[in-house]
Amino acid sequence: MAGGMSVECSEPGPGGLQGQSPGPGRQCPPPIMPTSWSLPPWRAYVAAAVLCYINLLNYMNWFIIAGVLLDIQEVFQISDNHAGLLQTVFVSCLLLSAPVFGYLGDRHSRKATMSFGILLWSGAGLSSSFISPRYSWLFFLSRGIVGTGSASYSTIAPTVLGDLFVRDQRTRVLAVFYIFIPVGSGLGYVLGSAVTMLTGNWRWALRVMPCLEAVALILLILLVPDPPRGAAETQGERAAGGFRSSWCEDVRYLGKNWSFVWSTLGVTAMAFVTGALGFWAPKFLLEARVVHGLQPPCFQEPCSNPDSLIFGALTIMTGVIGVILGAEAARRYKKVIPGAEPLICASSLLATAPCLYLALVLAPTTLLASYVFLGLGELLLSCNWAVVADILLSVVVPRCRGTAEALQITVGHILGDAGSPYLTGLISSVLRARRPDSYLQRFLSLQQSFLCCAFVIALGGGCFLLTALYLERDETRAWQPVTGTPDSKDVDSNDLERQGLLSGAGASTEEP
Repeated sequence: MAGGMSVECSEPGPGGLQGQSPGPGRQCPPPIMPTSWSLPPWRAYVAAAVLCYINLLNYMNWFIIAGVLLDIQEVFQISDNHAGLLQTVFVSCLLLSAPVFGYLGDRHSRKATMSFGILLWSGAGLSSSFISPRYSWLFFLSRGIVGTGSASYSTIAPTVLGDLFVRDQRTRVLAVFYIFIPVGSGLGYVLGSAVTMLTGNWRWALRVMPCLEAVALILLILLVPDPPRGAAETQGERAAGGFRSSWCEDVRYLGKNWSFVWSTLGVTAMAFVTGALGFWAPKFLLEARVVHGLQPPCFQEPCSNPDSLIFGALTIMTGVIGVILGAEAARRYKKVIPGAEPLICASSLLATAPCLYLALVLAPTTLLASYVFLGLGELLLSCNWAVVADILLSVVVPRCRGTAEALQITVGHILGDAGSPYLTGLISSVLRARRPDSYLQRFLSLQQSFLCCAFVIALGGGCFLLTALYLERDETRAWQPVTGTPDSKDVDSNDLERQGLLSGAGASTEEP
């Protein structure tokens, strides 16, 4: 609220001025009006298209290693537990960097921060393709640097979209943006396998990516604006800058935001499962194929793994359909059912659990049924990507969104996919050490190490059920007309009603 204002003049709310007449010879100071910021609709959509393209490359980098994992294991002589550590190093560096980039994204140029991240991950990825087999530790280090660069984009890009679009329009744009998580992941497998088969050298897969990323960097600089925080909602001082809360105050606010807390734990369960499946599923399916006698074992590179291509194509197809279905269901039902978004997430995760379990236990018997249930599980899992992002943007005030994205990424990865690939590989190695050395036992060890994923994803569904209990309350608090970080004790219901928020006269939601 503006300080130094006459006590006889009421403070301006987001819906406009409602004040009393000033005393004799006194004048009310000029009102603080929202700072206008507009962008032609076509510019907003062009910017969204560029951000979607970069998100595609971002997730291709996440899983391109999984597409050539067998070759990397042969070159660097890496066992299953250490191979899982490759993804753990990547994700650990990403989660450690995310709070830093979230802090920078809430206070400095988001465009410059994302550009730095692209340069960092592109350079590290290219350099890793020239590492000698004698320096396997250097390859691990390069994957960590790629993860650090990726953190800048994963943290900041959704907040830029949140400031370019609002309401149903934002839901649709986020759906398209998050479609590129499964599409990029699947193309990572496909690119890795296809380039290896064409060139006979897996290293060329890592040399193709920097060319695509150079184009992305140029497009980002030329076509993507850096809108004021909260610009789409035009929330007065919050959009223009005004009071700036500290990082610790932001974190305390988010810790009291139960919709954010429970949805973050749900995202963590999703990350745990997608991390384990994304890294190990191609090898699991290849070993199932060997057990069924459909393919001979691989003892030297290059290892032909058609399942990387098949799993990649399956991930793309189910991801596109799943994200669209989830976003459209959320858009339709949130108008009639309070808390529809977390309920959609909960039901899809609870249905995913039996699908994953059946995909694993049926693999030794029938490979086709395993693929069917695995595809169905991926479809249900993908329904949540756009919806969970929309939940975060709706329950967190604009100036805290970068920090909120960073904390969700950090918690989701540190408890989720930072450890799940390594944990899966470690359990597999421990089980194999106690069994005869045969392809059947190697396959069964990896299969049994996967079973915990079905239970973790069911826990994630429970977390989203708890999110639904707090969603409406936290959405209302996110629109409180106070400067700084909102707190439930700062404004009571009478204040909200007086300033028009409870009667629908809130901030402008003019679309770009």
